[in-house]
Parts: sequence; structure tokens; C-alpha cells
Amino acid sequence: MKAIEASELIINNRGAVYHLNCRPEEIADTIITVGDPDRVKEVSKHFDKIDYKNQHREFITHTGFVGKKRISVTSTGIGPDNIDIVLNELDALVNIDLESRTLKPNLTSLQIVRVGTSGSLQREIPVDSFVASTHGLGLDNLMHFYKFENNSEDKQLLQAFQTHVQMNNGGILPYINGASSKLLKHFTHNIHHGITVTCPGFYGPQGRVLRMGLSHPNLIDLLTSFHFGNHRISNFEMETSALYGMSKVLGHHCLSLSAIVANRISKEFSKDGNAAVENLIKLTLEKLSAE
Repeated sequence: MKAIEASELIINNRGAVYHLNCRPEEIADTIITVGDPDRVKEVSKHFDKIDYKNQHREFITHTGFVGKKRISVTSTGIGPDNIDIVLNELDALVNIDLESRTLKPNLTSLQIVRVGTSGSLQREIPVDSFVASTHGLGLDNLMHFYKFENNSEDKQLLQAFQTHVQMNNGGILPYINGASSKLLKHFTHNIHHGITVTCPGFYGPQGRVLRMGLSHPNLIDLLTSFHFGNHRISNFEMETSALYGMSKVLGHHCLSLSAIVANRISKEFSKDGNAAVENLIKLTLEKLSAE
């Protein structure tokens, strides 16, 4: 088997993957991802024991135990480009022999759960509530650099979305992938479900106007009004489509959970977003540690 070249998979002088600065034994098979590096300690403070702490740039990883369940929490930073780094390196840690730089014969499937914040696109999904993303619908371009195939239902859903929003006229080619049913089934009580749209930016790509005009000024209305069977768009943020797309290609189970800190329809913003995130962290750890 041909070895992966040093320029393609960078390993530092302590035998760790370059950006995450982790070695294989320093991550668990169940991983929580958070965008904000400061949020890592807000998750790991609930661990009963912490075995490893690593940091390089915005990428911080803590690995430990909640009861008998070994869990890692890793910060990704904001955006699909950072997800490309984190997912590839997490996968390399479990599925590539870093010494020989060759693929392992038996592949490991990780459980990856994003815990983040998001803006609601439905009036009845209020601030401080939670959303579990049934799908990640990307307005970014990351997955167009990888080969993947949608099932027939996702193809129909995507076609209906493209017809509804007509964004391909501006050079935007949306893509879609679903959540892991294995993880989603644990997050059903008092949690909204819906399609999460991933945007490649916070201002214009999410319909915010400061000093620049928008090429898609009706974007929020179009997203809010989209329906396909029982599916609707519940919220938008900046990582889910990349997490779902890459996890599907690499064979990992992934779920994105969001604390709603803004409602773009009612124009409300949470009075205590940190409390909402804390409650979501506790819920996520409770569910994952019970498996």
C-alpha cells in the first residue's frame, strides 16, 4: 500500500497531526465539536476526569471521562474551511497508521456531535430552545471538492430547494446531507428538528445588511418559506453541512445540535445565550454518557 506523502499529511515532531496537535491515543471515539475555543473548557468542566489537553492555534482538545464514557471535546473555529481541517485530522487519527502513513485495514467510525449556537428561521422556534439538524444544507462550496452521492430523497429535497430559492443563478450550488439516525434518535424530547442551512459567512450570507448591498436580499424569506413534505428549514449557522458531508464520506456518525440565540423572524436575541449553551452541553453529555 502506497504511503501518504509528508506534504499531504503533516505530522509534527511529537507524532501528532499538525493542526489539532493530537496523537491517536489522545482522542476518544465520541467527540463533541464546538466552534468557540473558550467553549472547550465549558464542556470539559463536566468531565469526571481529564486525561489530555492539547492546543494549537484555535484548535483545543480535551479528552476525559463522564462516568465510564470516554469523550473528547475539540474546538473547530468558525466556518466550513475549519471543518475540513478538523474532520480530516480526526479521521486520520483513527484510520491512518501515522508511522507507516498507510490506511488501516479496519476502519473506525467516530461519533461526532456539534454543540453550537444558531439563528432560528421559524417564529415558533424561540430563542433559548434547541434544534437537532435532520439535514445540513450547504450554501458553502466545501463538499464540491469531494466525491459523494446523495440518496434519492435527498436529491429530490435538494432539487425542490434549488427551484424555490434560485440561488444557482448567482453561482451558488447548494448541497445536502442527512444526520446520523443512530445519534438523532437520542435527541427528540423537547428539541426541535429541521433542516439547518450552513452559510459561508455571518453577515451578507445570512442576510445581514451593514454597508454593503446584498445579491440575495430575500434570502431569509425564501429559507423560512421552504417546505418539502414534512421537511422545513429551522435555522442557519456556519458548520453543519460540512460536518454532515465529510462524516458521510468518511463513514462517521454525526449530529449537529444548536442552542438558538437569535430568532431572525421575530428579531429577538437571547438575553443569556451562555445559559442556553450550558443547558445544551449538559443535555448532550447526559445523552452521550448514557449510551
